[in-house]
Amino acid sequence: QVPLVESGGGSVRAGGSLRLSCAASASIYSTSCMGWFRQTPGNQREFLSHITKNGYPYYAGSVRGRFTISKESANNNVYLQMYNLTPEDTAIYYCAAATDCDNRFRDGLPLYWGQGTQVTVSS
Repeated sequence: QVPLVESGGGSVRAGGSLRLSCAASASIYSTSCMGWFRQTPGNQREFLSHITKNGYPYYAGSVRGRFTISKESANNNVYLQMYNLTPEDTAIYYCAAATDCDNRFRDGLPLYWGQGTQVTVSS
């Protein structure tokens, strides 16, 4: 069973919005910090946001105010709502999970990764 499955990526014009979804297994969802990263070719994965088991969000400065993370217990999903997208947001977006929302998570060392979903923003 794949622990994390992303969906919701696609192509959008600059200024548009997208909502990414991450479906987690029940055990991971209930016990983990969950969050989002993105990666462009030739670059390391960039931390974007995470949300604690109790629903407290945290954002990287690069996306604070434009992206919103949330979670829904009914279906073990975590979402990333993205507003006012620019071509610089074009990347593969990954869902991730770990035991704690801490520096280790933000440094790109969570326990679980999804397979990624492509987001393309055109000018």
